[in-house]
Amino acid sequence: MDAETLLRLAREKTVSSRNRLAEAMVDMFSARGRDLSERERSLMVDILKRVLREIEHSVRKRISADLATRQDAPRALICFLASDEIDVAYPILSQSRVLQDADLIEVIRNRTLEHQLAIAVRFQVSEAVTDALVESGNQTVITEMLGNPDAEISAATMDYLVEQSQRVDTFQEPILRREDLPPDVAKRMFMWVSAALRKYILSEFGLDADTVDDLLEKAAQEGLSTEPVAQRAPAATLAEKLHAKGNIDPDLLISALHDGEIALFVQLFARMSGMRATLVQRMLFEPGGEGLAIACKALDFSREDFSVLFLMSRQARPEASRNVRQAHLHVMDMFDRMVANDCRKVLRKWQRDQDYLKALLSVEGDGTAESQSSKASRSQRSPKV
Repeated sequence: MDAETLLRLAREKTVSSRNRLAEAMVDMFSARGRDLSERERSLMVDILKRVLREIEHSVRKRISADLATRQDAPRALICFLASDEIDVAYPILSQSRVLQDADLIEVIRNRTLEHQLAIAVRFQVSEAVTDALVESGNQTVITEMLGNPDAEISAATMDYLVEQSQRVDTFQEPILRREDLPPDVAKRMFMWVSAALRKYILSEFGLDADTVDDLLEKAAQEGLSTEPVAQRAPAATLAEKLHAKGNIDPDLLISALHDGEIALFVQLFARMSGMRATLVQRMLFEPGGEGLAIACKALDFSREDFSVLFLMSRQARPEASRNVRQAHLHVMDMFDRMVANDCRKVLRKWQRDQDYLKALLSVEGDGTAESQSSKASRSQRSPKV
C-alpha cells in the first residue's frame, strides 16, 4: 500500500477499513521499517494514533504484541499503546525497551492497578520507577516489585520498605529473598522476628526475660553475620571436603566447639545431618536444646557424645550455672526417652522443608505469626515415646 491508499483508508469510517489500515501499517513497520523516511513514519504514527481507539480490540492486541519487542518502534505509538486497556498494554509495559522512565512513571500515576503490576514485573525496573511504584501505596504492586530480581531499589526506599514490613507481612519474605538486601538490614529484620518469638518462649520454657533477650540477641548475631561472604566461605568449603571423605563424626564436632569454631561446627553438622546451616544455627542456640537432641538421636550419637555437645553449646550462653545444670538434666532425660526411628522421621521433615526456618520466623500483627511460631517450635520437641 502506498501513502494515498493509507490516507483513503484513514478517511473511511468502517470497522473493516480501520482494521485493514492498522494491519497494513504494522506490516510496513515490521517488513519495511528501514525503507521508511522519517516523514512517512511520522505520518503513519499520526494516522494510527487517530484511529487506534476505533479499531477492533483484537487488532490492537496484535499491534501491541508485534511492536512490544521492536526497539525501532515509534516511541509515541508505544506510549499510546501503554495507556490502552491492560490486555493491550501488557506486552508493551512488560517488554518494550522503547519506554523510558518518564513514560512508565506517567502510566503508574494515571492508569490502573493492572498497569502498575505489569510494570512491577518488567525485565528491568530502574530506581526511579520503583520509587513511583512504592509511592502508589498499593501493597500488591509493591510485593510483586520486591519479588522481581530485576527491579533496582535505592537504599532509602529499601529502608522504608523494611520499616513497613513490620506491619505488612507480605513484604517480609520477598525482602529477605533479595540478593541486594544489605546484611545490616537483614539483621534488623531478624531481630524483629526474634522479638515476635519472645512471648512464646517466655511462656513455653519458663525462662526469665533477661535470659531470653540475651539468647535472641546472640542468635541474631550468629545467624546473620555481617561479615563478607568471602570470610565465611572457608568453613563451608572445609566441611564439604570433610563430608566427601566421610571424616565428619562426633569427635570432630566436639573438637570444633571446644576450639570455639562455631561457624565450622554449624557447617559440619549441617553436612552430616542434611539440614540447612541456618536451622543448625538456630538449634545450637535455642533455649532447651530439644532440636539438637532430636537431631543427635536421629544420627545415632552416643549418650556421652550428645552430653558433651550440649554442655559445650551452652558455654557461650548468658545463663547461670544452676540453669545450665537443670537444662542438662532435662535434655538428657529427654534424650534417653526418645526413640531413634521417631527422631529420624522428624529429621527427615526438617531436611525436606526448605522454608521451615522462614515459617518459624514469620511475623505479623494479627497473631498468625505467633501461631506459625508455635507450630514450628512444637515440631522441634521430643517425638512421642
